[in-house]
Parts: sequence; structure tokens; C-alpha cells
Amino acid sequence: MERERIDDLGINGYQIIQKEQGFCFGMDAVLLSDFAQVKNGGRVLDLGTGTGILPILMEAKTKAVHLTGLEIQPEMAEMAARSVKLNHLEDKIEIVEGDIKEASAIFSHDSFDTITTNPPYMIGQHGLKNPSETKAIARHEILCTFADITAAAKKLLKNKGKLFLVHRTFRLSEILCQLSKDGLEPKRIRFVHPYIDKEPNIFLLEAVKGGKSRMTVEPPLIVYQKEGKYTEEIYKIYGMNPEE
Repeated sequence: MERERIDDLGINGYQIIQKEQGFCFGMDAVLLSDFAQVKNGGRVLDLGTGTGILPILMEAKTKAVHLTGLEIQPEMAEMAARSVKLNHLEDKIEIVEGDIKEASAIFSHDSFDTITTNPPYMIGQHGLKNPSETKAIARHEILCTFADITAAAKKLLKNKGKLFLVHRTFRLSEILCQLSKDGLEPKRIRFVHPYIDKEPNIFLLEAVKGGKSRMTVEPPLIVYQKEGKYTEEIYKIYGMNPEE
């Protein structure tokens, strides 16, 4: 059995269980939890929840009434459920084992106010596939495509419900086209740059089911002010003191 560790999330005293050699959540998930918005009393679904990081962080940051994480890999779903229990959040968060392609059969249509997703970024030969199956599934479109995600969101979101996602900039054109095709209108985007003088490598995006065609480009988010030192905004998102 793979060794596990428990990491502190730095918010509400929450912790998360992760495999030492398996897929671990990254900065992308933390940035998405900060970018995403949930109305008070809203119901949230995270597609491809992995470790369960997004539902746990968003429970701490929002006033959602309930959050659900859908995960296809049994061992990841089981571990995420244990993290929920570790934080005594069973009444607020549910982890469901299941396939995104079957999500519209698992959940009621038009039942979620918000959907989040930190999907696999790579397609085809983009990047070297990780020898670990768990990591490969998390990073490559092996078990689901972005079109599978938008098809699920289209059916499961309420009218004017919002989809929040993080993705790689090299797929931006394809992502925008797929969203519009499925009636999920891109409304807000923010590009994330590793350094102020480097081009963005990921973006955060909000799309609205049945929304009108009009998109706002937010100020860029810069990750590092210099090597090994985050910008003040990143420290703030993480709830960290830059002097620590």
C-alpha cells in the first residue's frame, strides 16, 4: 500500500490526506478555489475532484450549503472521503465515485448553482505521460475529454449557473469554442503568469449557462516576484505571511 501523508491547508485548521508518491494537488487548485464564486446557500459540484481539495477549500471560503466531489478513480475517491471525514465535514461535503461521462445520470439535471473543474490538461502527445496511472489520468485526457466536462456541466447546471475552471493557455481557443458550443458562455478570464515578464501558462475562467456573449479580462495574476518568493497576492490567496 502506498504511504500517505496529512498536509495542513492553512485555513480553518483543515487538513488533507495525500499519497506521498501519488498525485497531489497543486497551485492550480488553490487559485481556482480563490477565483470561483458561490452564492450563499448554493450547491456546488466539482468534476474530477481527485484528492477532494476543491470542495474542502471552497467549503472554507464560501457559504455553500452543500458541495459534491465526483471522482472516477476508486482509490482517490476513498481517500478524498477520508479527508472529508478527517475535517468533520460529512454534513457539508459528499464524495461520489463515478465517471464524468455518466454525471448526468448520477445527478439530477439543473441541480447545481456552481460547477468547478481542474481537468486533465494534456491531449495526445502533449507532455510525457506519467508512468503512474493515477498521475497520468489526472494530467492527460485518458478517461475524459474537455467536451465530456462541458456536456456534463450543460445538463447539471441550473440556468445562469456558473462553471469555473483552470486550464493551460495553449488550449484557450479550443476551450472557448467548446464552451460556447455547449451554451456555456465565457464571461470572465484571468491569465496566470509565472513572472511579470513571462507569458501566461494557465488561465482561470468563468462561464455562465445561457449567458450572453460578453467577456471581462481581469488583471493578470503573477505567481513569483523572484525565484523562490511569491508575490503578495499569492501569499494572500494561500493565507500565508510572506515573512514566515
